[in-house]
Amino acid sequence: MPSNADVDRQIEQLMECKPLPEAEVKILCDQARAILVEEWNVQPVKCPVTVCGDIHGQFYDLIELFRIGGNAPDTNYLFMGDYVDRGYYSLETVTLLVALKVRYRDRITILRGNHESRQITQVFCLHGGLSPSLDTLDNIRSLDRIQEVPHEGPMCDLLWSDPDDRCGWGISPRGAGYTFGQDIASQFNHTNGLTLISRAHQLVMEGFNWCQDKNVVTVFSAPNYCYRCGNMAAILEIGENMEQNFLQFDPAPRQIEPDTTRKTPDYFL
Repeated sequence: MPSNADVDRQIEQLMECKPLPEAEVKILCDQARAILVEEWNVQPVKCPVTVCGDIHGQFYDLIELFRIGGNAPDTNYLFMGDYVDRGYYSLETVTLLVALKVRYRDRITILRGNHESRQITQVFCLHGGLSPSLDTLDNIRSLDRIQEVPHEGPMCDLLWSDPDDRCGWGISPRGAGYTFGQDIASQFNHTNGLTLISRAHQLVMEGFNWCQDKNVVTVFSAPNYCYRCGNMAAILEIGENMEQNFLQFDPAPRQIEPDTTRKTPDYFL
């Protein structure tokens, strides 16, 4: 079992965008899995915490995020998924976040996005939204999440659904999940004693976007998404008294581009 010093060395290497040997990555993944299976489907997170949206393999923008928000473990972080695809550095990005989770398990919370899925990563994944099959947090707690992302059903909905201006449930243009209106989000929050649904999953040009009478906020943390969208990124700081503060940031200085034809190693598929 690697020591904290070993993981510290790995984090230092990863912070320089240098991949780890495959054997070390497999051990890290095994350690992370042992931690994650002990956590809940509805995982409590202590404040203060900084909430982050999609990263999508934009490694140097993740480093900029840490520069703006503070380094772990000095800052508590909640990442809401989609660590891979689109950007040039999926492997380095997800490995760094896994290593940080292993090293600082009580300071880093990582959720699964719709791109953290074998089906999605092979074709180059609450992340998305609500589900008509899930009315309460207890319904979510009872899900078996230790599986591949199904093509339909409540687990799929949590990862793929989006808020919409129209009331009620709608067919999602993504081909998975649903759209849900303000009435749905308001009722879900009221039923479960919640004040806000924070989610990622959608590109928003200012990095964050309030919607549905502030029952829902979208946070997106990949600036200039896909290196061409021109959007800002944001993170959401939530204080000990639940006060909210958004920090916006632009892309990190452009680095030398890697070989974009390289294949993601099989151990991440």
